[in-house]
Amino acid sequence: MKKSAAHINKENAVIRLRGLVKSFGDLSVLKGIDLDVYEGENVVVLGRSGSGKSVLIKLIAGMLKPDQGSVKIFGMEVPQLAPKVLQQLRLRVGFSFQGSALYDSMTVRENLEFPLVRNKRELTSKQVDEAVEQVLDNVGLLAFVDQMPAQLSGGQRKRIGIARTLILQPDIMLYDEPTAGLDPVTSIEINDLINEVQVKYKTSSIIITHDLVCARTTGDRIALMVEGKFRETGSFEEVFERNDPEAKRFYEYNFIGEE
Repeated sequence: MKKSAAHINKENAVIRLRGLVKSFGDLSVLKGIDLDVYEGENVVVLGRSGSGKSVLIKLIAGMLKPDQGSVKIFGMEVPQLAPKVLQQLRLRVGFSFQGSALYDSMTVRENLEFPLVRNKRELTSKQVDEAVEQVLDNVGLLAFVDQMPAQLSGGQRKRIGIARTLILQPDIMLYDEPTAGLDPVTSIEINDLINEVQVKYKTSSIIITHDLVCARTTGDRIALMVEGKFRETGSFEEVFERNDPEAKRFYEYNFIGEE
C-alpha cells in the first residue's frame, strides 16, 4: 500500500540535523548527516543493519552525544540542554523501542499508568483511567487492559508499547524498527497504526527500518542510509527510480511484490 498524503507544514522543521558525525573508537558510524523533519511529517530512515540508523535515533533522543554537528528539536540544541530541560523535552518526544520495553510484572493498565503517574502527578485517578482507556481504544486493544504482557502476541505487545508512548501525547514519535520480528500480516497492522497515529495525534515522526514495505507504507519521505551517510532522499518512488546502484541492490534484496 502506498502512503497517503499527510498534512505537512514545510515552514516548520521540528527536527533539524546538520553535519552529524559519530564514532566509537576507530569505528566511524555517522559521517555527516543532514536532515529536516517537518511538522506533521513521517520520515523513514531506511538502511541495512549496521548502517548507523539506531545510532542516529539515539542521538536525536539525547541518549548519545554527537562528536560533531547539530541536533535541534523545536529549535533547541539537544546535546547542550541541562538535564532538567532535556527531561522536559523528552516528554514531547516519544520513543517506541524495538522490543516494546514493557514491564513484565505489570498488567497492561499498570504499564500505561506508570508514565502518567510519574510525569503528570496532577492528574486524578479518574483522569488516569480515562487516558489509559482512550489510548488503548486508539490502538485497538481496550479489551486487553488487564492482561499481562506475557499473555500478548508480539504484535499486541508492539501496540501496547506504542500506546504507552502515546499516553503522554508527544509531538514527535521515534520508531525503532517497528515491524522487526513480526509476521507480514501483523507488520501491515503496525504500519497502518503508525499512519493512524500521525493523523489522530498530529505527530511528526522518524521511523527507523530496513523493511521496504514499512518504508513505502508509512513514509512521506525516505532517507536511504548507506555506510553512515544519506545516499538518496525523496519519496519512495523517487529514491528507488533514480537507478542508483546501492538503492537498486537494497530494493532487490528486500523484494516487494506488486500491488
